[in-house]
Amino acid sequence: MAAIERAGRARRRRRAAGLAIGCGLLLAPLAVVTVRAALPDHTPAQRTEVATSPTPSETPAETTVRVVASGERVKAGAGVEIWLTGEGKHWSTPEMDHQFQSADDPEIEPHRPHVGLHAEELDDRYFLSGVYEGTDDAARVVVDTSDGKVTASLVRLAGAPGWGVWYADLPTHDSLAINDVTLFNTRGKAIAAMTPAQP
Repeated sequence: MAAIERAGRARRRRRAAGLAIGCGLLLAPLAVVTVRAALPDHTPAQRTEVATSPTPSETPAETTVRVVASGERVKAGAGVEIWLTGEGKHWSTPEMDHQFQSADDPEIEPHRPHVGLHAEELDDRYFLSGVYEGTDDAARVVVDTSDGKVTASLVRLAGAPGWGVWYADLPTHDSLAINDVTLFNTRGKAIAAMTPAQP
């Protein structure tokens, strides 16, 4: 009888051990799935933080100036082409083949930075452009509109002409307003600004 009882106790211990091992095997895959499911919850926050970069206003030294040859045509949006010569800015629109603005304005003090503005409505776009003068250290032009700030593109001739042209185009709507236009140098300093006359 004692031998039979010992054999019965041994079978019960083996069965209990087998159940414990079986439960362990079932729980192990659940633990792996839980860890894998938790990782994506943390990954986007890390990627967002790493991918965050300064906005253009925080990196004012970034230049948007394109150097062009005399007569080289630049597609400027809204169906407009711009080209520069030693005399000044030339451009064409879908409505007018050739327009011209001199780079030598006698009313502007020489060697003092100045920025101008010319606006044209072309279908559903506003084409904005202007000549900046009095500097070879221009880096960017920012147009402050009622829709927000727009960084314009700049073009100039090679060498040190002392002037260049900026341009931008944006969607047309009735409440759009141009607050001001500001010219920045390569050190991020505002060196010229203009406010359009209000009607």
